[in-house]
Amino acid sequence: MPTTKKKTRARPRKSAPRKPVVWKLRLYVAGQTPKSIRAFANLKVQCEEHLKGRYQIEVIDLRVNPQLARGDQIVAIPTLVRRLPRPIRTIIGDLSNSARLLVGLDLRKVD
Repeated sequence: MPTTKKKTRARPRKSAPRKPVVWKLRLYVAGQTPKSIRAFANLKVQCEEHLKGRYQIEVIDLRVNPQLARGDQIVAIPTLVRRLPRPIRTIIGDLSNSARLLVGLDLRKVD
């Protein structure tokens, strides 16, 4: 008796829903100066608009912890460092130019 092989179809695998990437941002400041406060406020506004619920902001005061500047090679303040998603990106200034901030964070392409 001849044997017949059953043809089987590979079923497409259902992928598990991916967790949204949490953006990890570090803002380096030197005390509660007007420029530092403005940088945090500008960052918060843009994050709420473009990354709502998917970001963490860590504010590092270099007057309290100056040794932390070495790890991210901070040479000016305020400085924003995007730790995740990779690659690491750095933006210097009070973050008032929202177009520059969004391009720097890679949330918007250069026009």
